[in-house]
Amino acid sequence: MRRSRIAYSAAEMKWLETNRMMVISDYHRAFQAEFGRPDVLQVHLHGLRKRLGWKVGRDPGRYKGRRLKYTDAEIAWLRDNSTMEINAWCAAFREAFGHEDATPAKLHSLRKREGWKTGRTGQFDKGAVPWSKGKKLPSSPNSAATQFKKGQLPQNYRGPGHESIDDDGYVWIVTDQPNPWTGASTWRVHKHRWLWEQANGPVPEGMVLKCLGDKANTDPSNWEPVPIGLLPRLNGKSNRGYDRAPAELKPTIMAVAKLEHAVAARRKSKSERTPT
Repeated sequence: MRRSRIAYSAAEMKWLETNRMMVISDYHRAFQAEFGRPDVLQVHLHGLRKRLGWKVGRDPGRYKGRRLKYTDAEIAWLRDNSTMEINAWCAAFREAFGHEDATPAKLHSLRKREGWKTGRTGQFDKGAVPWSKGKKLPSSPNSAATQFKKGQLPQNYRGPGHESIDDDGYVWIVTDQPNPWTGASTWRVHKHRWLWEQANGPVPEGMVLKCLGDKANTDPSNWEPVPIGLLPRLNGKSNRGYDRAPAELKPTIMAVAKLEHAVAARRKSKSERTPT
């Protein structure tokens, strides 16, 4: 249901029109002091001013939102000293004018609105001396208490011998061998491959280790090198589900897959030798 509009007397309307250029909060406060209308809120006066098309007439380039009121002398002082460091600028302004409401944040906003440049770029100039030069850090006991000590290891450090299991059920182990790719002093590898190569040497090129039983069993006897091309026949489109099959059926599935792979390889080799 649409609410009824607030009624104003002729004297109130005249006052409202005369003072329409005031900031809305001051406009409402002054109206209440003049006429004592507790039923009139800021939103009512704002709506009235919009309906009647009363323009406030403020220069948008000078008043970008509500800000503290400053005298012309204060604005002149702030503009002339705007290149000062913000905290020193604020302290000097408050001392000069006793403006207790002024804070570094408010003066910083004023400086940005007015476009007063400080002349600083925020970058170190060539040859500038850093504040910490010649100082021995840490400079406070509190920061020293939270720093690593010589020889201390982080809580998430995992040294040689640490084992973990990934989402696919494979066991990983951290070895004391240097990582050939990153140069790190340790190397995290699949444990089953690590143990198999310790016993049998490197896995032949074109071959991968296939688990014959439980993936958590990393003993070399539980892993067999098979051609990479054999893997789709075990768990690919044929969907034999070698890994999900009962233990007593796995040897048969493996034997059939190897036979099919050998036949396919022979046919491919024969076709490559036959001239077209």
